[in-house]
Amino acid sequence: MRLAFAALAALTIALPAQAQTQMSEAERDAFRAEVRAYLMENPEVIMEAIDVLQAREEAMQAQADAAMVQAQMEALTNDGFSFVDGNPDGDITIVEFMDYRCGYCKRAFPEVESLLSADGNIRLIVKEFPILGEESVLASRFAIATKMIAGDDAYKAVHDTLMELNGSPNIDTLVRLGNTLGLDTDAITAMMNDDAVTQVIANNRALGQALRISGTPTFVVADQMVRGYVPADQLQQLVDDLRG
Repeated sequence: MRLAFAALAALTIALPAQAQTQMSEAERDAFRAEVRAYLMENPEVIMEAIDVLQAREEAMQAQADAAMVQAQMEALTNDGFSFVDGNPDGDITIVEFMDYRCGYCKRAFPEVESLLSADGNIRLIVKEFPILGEESVLASRFAIATKMIAGDDAYKAVHDTLMELNGSPNIDTLVRLGNTLGLDTDAITAMMNDDAVTQVIANNRALGQALRISGTPTFVVADQMVRGYVPADQLQQLVDDLRG
């Protein structure tokens, strides 16, 4: 709707401002009536204008995204903590901001796993980005603490299980999950509220704010940002386009 109004505004200001100020009120009214009549007879012009405006806005957004990503590239790809999946030496890096309570993240999870398996040359960096309430924060704290206590393989097992979990996790659910995976849940739960865990979440939130990320999942692929759920084939096409 906003694009439609903008397009109509652009069409009704078809003459330069200086020319319009030189018109009498009657001439301006006649001009506006003429524009309206033309649009009524040729409504496809409005859609053409909307398409042009939308394309310009998308191009401007892509340029802004690329600039933001470049400014935060070190934090995105080399923060010293975030879990790296897929091929650590892959030629394309995808960074995913995710929340364990996000339905679209859960929907995207098998798609991303499929992409990593099918391609074999993609490096995936997972950013814990809990934005959907305290249960999201609790799950992220458990996952981050697991990585600190038990390492990457344990984190991967917890991460995958949480992504496939139905319902909202509570501490009892997380402890049962850890026990099922054979983890030292006493050590992990003791670590959950450590300052180091808090700092990881704070760093990711600050990074998300710098990138103007307001929802999950959000993917950063090279210098492009992809907001929301994306099927594996579309992600693969984006990767293929980047490879040329």
